[in-house]
Amino acid sequence: MPNTPRQSTNTAPTHEYTPEASTDAPKSSAHTVRRRQPDRARPAAPPSGAPAAPRGGGLALLASLLGFTVITIDVSAVNIALPSIRNSFSGGMAGLQWVVDAYTLMFAALMLSAGALSDRTGARRAYAWGITLFTLASLGCALAPGIGVLIAARVAQGGAAAIVMPASLALIRQAYEDARERARAIALWTVGGSVAMAAGPVLGGLLTDSAGWRAVFLLNLPVGAVILGLLIRVPRSPRRPAALDGGGQLTAVLALAGLAFAVIEGGHRGWTSGPVLAAAALAVVSGYAFYATETRHRQPMVPLAMLRNRRVAVPLAVGFAVNAAFYGGIFLLGLYYQQLRGMSGTAAGLMFVPMSAVVTATNLVSPRMAERIGRRPVIVAGQLIFAGAMLAMLPLAAHTPVWLVLVLLLPLSIGGALVVPALTALLMDAVPGERAGTASGLLNSFRQTGGALAVALFGSLLAGPGGDFSLQGMRLGLLAVAALLLFTAALSRVLLPRG
Repeated sequence: MPNTPRQSTNTAPTHEYTPEASTDAPKSSAHTVRRRQPDRARPAAPPSGAPAAPRGGGLALLASLLGFTVITIDVSAVNIALPSIRNSFSGGMAGLQWVVDAYTLMFAALMLSAGALSDRTGARRAYAWGITLFTLASLGCALAPGIGVLIAARVAQGGAAAIVMPASLALIRQAYEDARERARAIALWTVGGSVAMAAGPVLGGLLTDSAGWRAVFLLNLPVGAVILGLLIRVPRSPRRPAALDGGGQLTAVLALAGLAFAVIEGGHRGWTSGPVLAAAALAVVSGYAFYATETRHRQPMVPLAMLRNRRVAVPLAVGFAVNAAFYGGIFLLGLYYQQLRGMSGTAAGLMFVPMSAVVTATNLVSPRMAERIGRRPVIVAGQLIFAGAMLAMLPLAAHTPVWLVLVLLLPLSIGGALVVPALTALLMDAVPGERAGTASGLLNSFRQTGGALAVALFGSLLAGPGGDFSLQGMRLGLLAVAALLLFTAALSRVLLPRG
């Protein structure tokens, strides 16, 4: 689910610069004033201390918006292309899970330190690097001769997306020094993510049906070229010292990769097979190594003391659960529409449009509700609605009327969208201002990890005999996610403050 404006605002590094003194300041002599009075066409000079005009604001905003759009579309559009990818490579469910999770896991893991990279190199340079890598990786996806190459290119795409996300916000922060103008720019950035999430499945279906699944990735090439062209006219970004925690980053990647491999392959190779047990052991050892590294590092990527604050730990757990339900649900429904109901890619994409519209509308309503009744009630209610949505989907079958499917998806649309804005605001208020970027990066990382592991779980359960879609597996997955949401709702009710 796209980030909320509050979250996005705090993610951006707070680069400051001092505007140069204006050479057009009014003179103090009365003679000068009388001479300039008839010149009514000359605009008045800004008073001393007034906000500076945006530094390449429109171009920076457009470049940031386009980048956020393509990295968002590559989550939802690819889900619709999965059956076509499977037919092209004759792969199984495990391959399809890795096509999704290779992107999401790298996005989640590298998000923890991507903000520091943006600070060290400057937002414009980091953004250009991220977009260049993303564009080249998209070309690799489009030209992939087999499922293995496609997955490797998706890993590169996910790493690039992790760089693009914080750098795009830093560009906006750099371009708009005035708080109100910056807030409007970030609101546009956020709406762009919502539109991309809504358009992704439709666009993915249309491109897959008309030109094949490779067109979904080829679309990124001209967009990437346009973004790089815009960046040429965006002013250079300032740099500032920022520590890079290489040990913590490496162990985080290994822990997440080992855990995802164990969950994905466990459903196909067997939970006691050698590779699965080895991956589980890697996840445990790497997780402990991550903890030890962060404990000893002078400037850790994840300050462990922050996690002891329940107003931080609980929102991270809720973010994990909400994205597990949302992205796991999108993965499930994309396969349900096409493999079980026999819909075309275009028809399957169109089924997501009402859901995405409701998500966008609810995102706008959630902050107002939190102001009226408090954040905790909104967060708890949203999770309960989401859990109810998972349970409401249990009766779905091959011949369930389409109108009933759409009705059952309404609670799914409302639940998560109700939670995220209030959750993000609560987390941002729980940490000091200098830790806002770190907290926001943690929340994004936990949310992406939840989505990745949900895809791993659903994929392991959905593969029936001969690779057919398993309704029983779908229902087990829905029950598991509903139980997780009920658990985090109880945590929220007990441990979060009402205000």
